Amino acid sequence: MKLVLATHNAHKVQEVGAILGAAVAGLELVGYDGPEPKEDGTSFLENALIKARAAFAHTGMPSIADDSGIAVEILGGAPGIFSARWAGGRDNVQNRQLLLSQLDDVRDEDRAASFVCTIALVTADGEVSFTGIWPGRVARQETGANGFGYDPVFIPEGFEVSAAELEPEVKNALSHRSLALQQLASYLNQI
Repeated sequence: MKLVLATHNAHKVQEVGAILGAAVAGLELVGYDGPEPKEDGTSFLENALIKARAAFAHTGMPSIADDSGIAVEILGGAPGIFSARWAGGRDNVQNRQLLLSQLDDVRDEDRAASFVCTIALVTADGEVSFTGIWPGRVARQETGANGFGYDPVFIPEGFEVSAAELEPEVKNALSHRSLALQQLASYLNQI
């Protein structure tokens, strides 16, 4: 089976390839080189479907896309779908710094957050979706050099280090994207 991954993000291609490629025998994951659609949905699911539908329309091949972000409880779930543009642009450092400054006076026990990832699969036969949630909390400062996005400020539940300090194999086994991809892999292995 050949799937199009509807992203221009090289980090995602690498991460998804490592997780999904090992779980589904005979799967060929190819990148998407078409136009990037406007993500104007109001949920992770809507945005994932927008991207997967665009890739399917452009290529005619089964397509997957994800939308993910960090949801901070005390901020009512924000940044949420706006995670990539939280500080107004697409600068990861500025996004993290803004989030940390917004939580500066918040007690450690009130810094609960989750990484959320919803993956949509669009084929000629229809659409399905899968959601992974990785609970944790927002750190007080950035640590670690692995990962990307909010990884340096996210401390996963059960750990005392940031997601950016975890070995890639550990992160890939536990992350929100991994959880959603495991569900997708299970689905693909049944069809």
